[in-house]
Parts: sequence; structure tokens; C-alpha cells
Amino acid sequence: MIEISTSPTSTTLVISGDLDLAERDQFPEVAARVVGLRRQLVVIDMCRVTFMDSTGAAFLISLADSARKRGGAAALRGADPRDLFVLEVCGALELFRIDADHRCEDARPTSDFSAPATT
Repeated sequence: MIEISTSPTSTTLVISGDLDLAERDQFPEVAARVVGLRRQLVVIDMCRVTFMDSTGAAFLISLADSARKRGGAAALRGADPRDLFVLEVCGALELFRIDADHRCEDARPTSDFSAPATT
């Protein structure tokens, strides 16, 4: 589930559950709503994301790209290390501001995932 809220300067998406191929049908509508709101900052709260695949990463990348094209930015908060790794593998981690310190009280526990060492 994706909930959208706004402030005068930002749009916040709170994502719960899986962000994957099975959820892709809602992505175009959500992206259109976010773009239509025309806020400079898009905040993506990932505290309650249980799984993200490359389809979910592509959705987040499209949000970041559309924010950047408007002269704005996209921020990820509460993202699990494994979700950040998916974005890194996609070559898109630099599109986002990362708020690694944010944790929602009722969020899922952070995984103990660590990216493989590169040689």
C-alpha cells in the first residue's frame, strides 16, 4: 500500500508491504499523482517495506528522476540496507538523499544484510 501526503514544500509517500512486480499496476497512478502535486521534495518512507525487487526500484527511480527534472530532489528514509543495495545494483543510489537515521516506531526490524565486498 502507498499513502500520499503533502506539505507546502514536499510530497511524502509511505510505503507498506512489498514493492515489487505484483504491485506494479498501482505505480503509474501513484507517479502521476506525485508529479501532479509539483512539490520540490519527494520523501519516500520505506520503514514498512517488507521486500523490494527491481520493479519497485524502477518505480522509485522514476519518482527521483521526475523530481530532479522539476529541479527538486527525492529522499529515502528508513530504507533497509538490502533495499539500498538493490538501488545501488541498479546504479541509482546517487539519485536519492538517504536518511539512514529515521525509524518509525512500528517499522519492521532492520535486516542484518550487508552488501557483498567488491574486489
